[in-house]
Amino acid sequence: MEDHQSKPISILVADDHKLLSETVQMFLHNDGGFAVERADTLDAALQAIADKGHFDVVMLDLDMPGMGGLGGLERAVHANAPGRVVLFSGQARQEAAMRALELGAAGYVPKTLSPKSLAAALRFVAAGETYFPSTMALPTARSEGTSIDAQLSQRERQVLRGICEGATNKDIAQSLSLTEVTVKMYVRAVCAKLRASNRTQAAIIALSTGIV
Repeated sequence: MEDHQSKPISILVADDHKLLSETVQMFLHNDGGFAVERADTLDAALQAIADKGHFDVVMLDLDMPGMGGLGGLERAVHANAPGRVVLFSGQARQEAAMRALELGAAGYVPKTLSPKSLAAALRFVAAGETYFPSTMALPTARSEGTSIDAQLSQRERQVLRGICEGATNKDIAQSLSLTEVTVKMYVRAVCAKLRASNRTQAAIIALSTGIV
C-alpha cells in the first residue's frame, strides 16, 4: 500500500459554508497526510495563496462570495500555479465542469463524495491527475489527430495494462504500490477517456487499437 507522503499535501478549502469547510478540514487532518487551510471568500483564498505560496490543491466553491462564476476560478488557477485547483461544488452542471477544465482546473470534486473518496480524490489530483465523478465523462481530445494513447498518463497506461492482463484492482494496487481506492480512480479515468462503459470494454478497446 502507498504511504502518505513525508511532506503533507497542502490543501486550501475555499468555501463560505463554514460547517462544511471545518468538517472537511477535520476529516483530512485526521486522515493523515494533509495540511489544510480554509478561506470563505475568493479574496481570502487569493490572499492565503499570496501569503503562503501555492497550495498543492485548492478546492474552490463556485458559489462562494467574490467568485463571479468561472471568472473567479480562472483567477485562482493563475494565482495558485503551479499548484492545482479543482471545482468544489454540490451540483455543478457538466457544461460548467468542462468549461472549468478548459480554464485550467484539475477537475470537479462533488461535495457529495464520501470522506474516504474525497481524500483519495485529492491525492489523485495532487499526483497530477484530473478528477471527475463517474457521473461525468472526462472529455476526449478535441483534435482528431490526437490518439487515444496520447490522452493517457503513464500511470493510467500501467493500470490499463493490468486490466488487459486480467488483474484485479487489488493485484494492480499491489504491483504499483497504490491503494485499491486510488486504482479505482485510475480505472474510472481510463474508462472515461476510452469511452468504455466498464473495464472489460476498456481492455477490448485497448487491445484492438494497440494501446497496450
